[in-house]
Amino acid sequence: MKPTLLILAAGMASRYGSMKQIDGFGPNGETIIDYSIYDAIKAGFGKVVFIIKEEFLDNFKGIFEPKLAGKIETDYVFQNFDLKQFGIEEEIYREKPWGTAHAILSGRNLIKEPFCVINADDYYGFDAFKKMVDFLETEATDSLFSIVGYQIGKTLSDFGSVSRGVCKTSDAGFLEEITERTQVYKKGESIVYEENGSEYPLDYDTPVSMNFWGFTPAVFKLTEDLFKTFAIENKDKPKAEFFIPLIGENLVKNNTASFKVIPTDSQWFGVTYKEDKPFVQNSIDQLVKNKTYPENLWN
Repeated sequence: MKPTLLILAAGMASRYGSMKQIDGFGPNGETIIDYSIYDAIKAGFGKVVFIIKEEFLDNFKGIFEPKLAGKIETDYVFQNFDLKQFGIEEEIYREKPWGTAHAILSGRNLIKEPFCVINADDYYGFDAFKKMVDFLETEATDSLFSIVGYQIGKTLSDFGSVSRGVCKTSDAGFLEEITERTQVYKKGESIVYEENGSEYPLDYDTPVSMNFWGFTPAVFKLTEDLFKTFAIENKDKPKAEFFIPLIGENLVKNNTASFKVIPTDSQWFGVTYKEDKPFVQNSIDQLVKNKTYPENLWN
């Protein structure tokens, strides 16, 4: 059974100002998701599942169904506020759902095969998808998952500092911990992160998480148990979010599962603010010019 691609696309994109998940960046209005799905099909994924808000459904179907028909199976699941589905009877007020790890639980009744999770608004490159398929088809077990490790030097912005989850790995290449560095930036020819007013160097090829994870369906039960605890403990913190790295940290810490860090030297780029759009458009134009992608992606 071919692996499934699970795309996190339920965010409201408040900093961007509109639905960046379906904004056009390619020469014919292609979204970033289009390029991810194109690479995923080429790599060997058999299905794509969109995690969205229910009110997004018609937009997503209108954009993706015509171009993907006959190329890859598609499905949709909804991220919502219903806690009773997890056995939590207490009413907990939220203005937005609980984060990326909560989002993947939306697929727990649909996905029965190994799968990977990506962001809708990040460009990852074919190499990562191919390596992930190979892992999911030949190595993944219910106690061995994975994360793609990008070289930090290929994930930085020319427009200011960024936050990155820096991965500490064992000699054998397995994840030991992820440390969130909130002020990472270029300084001349070097890369540094700032903490408590001091700067610390980072090697160009330091692996970082860009939210590209590989799992088997066993992760759903593990995540659901963690989420129940998280939701109750944070019921009075309306902005607390249950992120995927929290799953990794907990499973590694408790020796429940290991995560292989899959290295890639692909260039990553993403979009957070409207000011990022010209840079992303130019990056995609260059990929089209060097024949990484055809000008008309789906024709």
